[in-house]
Amino acid sequence: MSDYDRLDAWIDAHFDEEVRFLQALVRVPTDTPPGDNAPHAERTAELLRGFGFDAEKHPVPDQAVRDYGMRSITNLVVRRRYGDGGEDARPVIALNAHGDVVPPGEGWTHDPYGGEIVDGRMYGRATAVSKSDFASYTFAVRALESLGAPLRGGVELHFTYDEEFGGELGPGWLLRHGLTKPDYEIAAGFSYQVVTAHNGCLQMEVTVHGVMAHAAIPDTGVDALQGATKILAALYEQNARYASIRSQVPGITHPYLNVGRIEGGTNTNVVPGKVVLRLDRRMIPEEDPAEVEAEIRRVIDAAGRSYPGVKIEIKRLLLAQPLQPLPGNRPLVEALQKHGRAVFGEPIPESGSPLYTDVRLYCEHGVPAVIYGAGPRTVRESNAKRADEHVVLEDLRRATKVIARTLCDLLRR
Repeated sequence: MSDYDRLDAWIDAHFDEEVRFLQALVRVPTDTPPGDNAPHAERTAELLRGFGFDAEKHPVPDQAVRDYGMRSITNLVVRRRYGDGGEDARPVIALNAHGDVVPPGEGWTHDPYGGEIVDGRMYGRATAVSKSDFASYTFAVRALESLGAPLRGGVELHFTYDEEFGGELGPGWLLRHGLTKPDYEIAAGFSYQVVTAHNGCLQMEVTVHGVMAHAAIPDTGVDALQGATKILAALYEQNARYASIRSQVPGITHPYLNVGRIEGGTNTNVVPGKVVLRLDRRMIPEEDPAEVEAEIRRVIDAAGRSYPGVKIEIKRLLLAQPLQPLPGNRPLVEALQKHGRAVFGEPIPESGSPLYTDVRLYCEHGVPAVIYGAGPRTVRESNAKRADEHVVLEDLRRATKVIARTLCDLLRR
């Protein structure tokens, strides 16, 4: 029996345990906002301790978390060293998944925190993105160590809690503070492609200030909502132009813009004195983020000036750089594709993603990285960020095997 067969057999024999581990993770809510995620980290560390894994707890200072708009963050790092076990043993492969998730929203037919299994699918918020990869990565490492084979280097599990707000207090915090220096990184993804590039994201808050007035005498005020509609029209007109800007990266189409939140006004009989818009501008890898931001600001300023009397404030909330692949990622890509094909019985393409992820933070620190994990072919199929999010358990099983085999290739002495 080959080492690959032994890995597969161990994962099959322990798969019920892996499923229970994932259910336990799903049953501790990590809605972000509000972003009170330290309790989930505590529970995860407790579960990992049951496997003999010592999880270092790295809490982010409370003030930094509150300033960021969240309540608590404790990032976890599990370090496993092989060979001589020295700190300089190389390569070190980091496996990163995030535990924070968007709130469930409406429309669920299953308990979003139940981990219910129906027809081979586990339902619950974060079953697909990305508590499933807490499970796939943990059990891949356990399977690897079950071989008792001579290994070199090491593996680190990075379980972090800030992907939904941009990652700066998740992996960004660990990397900036020198708490990890891996040679390679694999981040949570889906089973049917290896992602090596992704869009960037610019999020901005636009505040339109007018002057409140009684609706019976509107001429005594300045209607902030009418000023905001001018800005909205200009932004959507700009968005229509983006369809003609095409990316050359497979899996990525063109830039686009979304206004995801609007709030303002005080009552139906009052001219609105303030309206706040929040927008999300996705950038293809070929775009320059600084130029994109400057263009959006020009569009907003020009539209605001077209409605006399309003004042415009523009604040950047997030600037996530697009991901371009680092040349050193080929060992990861080739191993994942080889074993993905063997386990899934079909080619596993290399592609880009319209999402933005924490992977960019590792690459910004010079760490070659890819995205691969448990899940379907598309985000839509998983219902991630929608009602009835789920993961197909067979995808979880097979992705765990692919990760374990890949680690074996890269770390076997």
